[in-house]
Amino acid sequence: SDSESGSEDSSLSDSELQEAFSKGLLKPGLNVVLEEQPKRRNDTDGLKLCLSEFRQQLAWVERLDVTLGQVADPVSQSASDKDAVDPENDFQREMSFYRQAQAAVLEALPRLHKLQVPTRRPDDYFAEMAKSDQQMQKIRQKLKSKQEAMERSEKAKQLRAMRKYGKKVQTEILQKRQKEKKNMLNAVKKYQKGLSDKLDFLDEEQTSTQGNKKGSANQRIKKGPNAKRRYKNQKFGFGGKKKGSKWNTKESFNDVSSFRPKVAHNKGPGKAGKGGKKALNKRPGKRTRQKMKNRAR
Repeated sequence: SDSESGSEDSSLSDSELQEAFSKGLLKPGLNVVLEEQPKRRNDTDGLKLCLSEFRQQLAWVERLDVTLGQVADPVSQSASDKDAVDPENDFQREMSFYRQAQAAVLEALPRLHKLQVPTRRPDDYFAEMAKSDQQMQKIRQKLKSKQEAMERSEKAKQLRAMRKYGKKVQTEILQKRQKEKKNMLNAVKKYQKGLSDKLDFLDEEQTSTQGNKKGSANQRIKKGPNAKRRYKNQKFGFGGKKKGSKWNTKESFNDVSSFRPKVAHNKGPGKAGKGGKKALNKRPGKRTRQKMKNRAR
């Protein structure tokens, strides 16, 4: 047959080419592939014949075919010309498809309503899912595990950032303390060598050590003194200068308005006579005091 003869010719030609290649007879440029442009033709009669062969005379509701042009442009209120659409312009091309589909819908919907064909899905419509419940459960578990992993990663990232910040603050505090200690030692050395006669570094040290206690002291002051402190304040006063507080001044020496001559030197009423002074500081005798002690025991 023709197919067998053609296959034999192709096998012979392949063997001849292999043999020539093994002998080194084939060189670059000897074999040139000639590309021929395919011949195009518009066989209208043949297409009509094929169409008449598979055409079936069915009702439109069975075919649902609509062939229309583009719908009128709402801006220009006229159907756009198909020749005006640039095929290289993606936006114009897609808009022409959209308007053509829109025109088909506007034509087909009234015809379907006229034939009493429902075009909307009912509210109680039930459609079985393409994937089973087990597969969807696996997908949910996978999404949940992925979300949990992302949350853990974000939490770990925040903890690392907090640790890093805390370590940075701690390092700055240590560096500050070392610097203050170094400055104080340098000031002490200068004072020992006689290069400086100032002791300001001691005040700075005291203020730095007392700085941490400032907040608690303020809290205590805000809360107010306790009962013990209030009693001592009432008994001894609130501090201030004590030495020389009872010394006379020129004004107090000249002020004799509070002098009472009748009660001065224990000479008041009922205290006149020899026993007046003794009566003021009368002390029981030794025997009486002993009896009082024994009685108390």
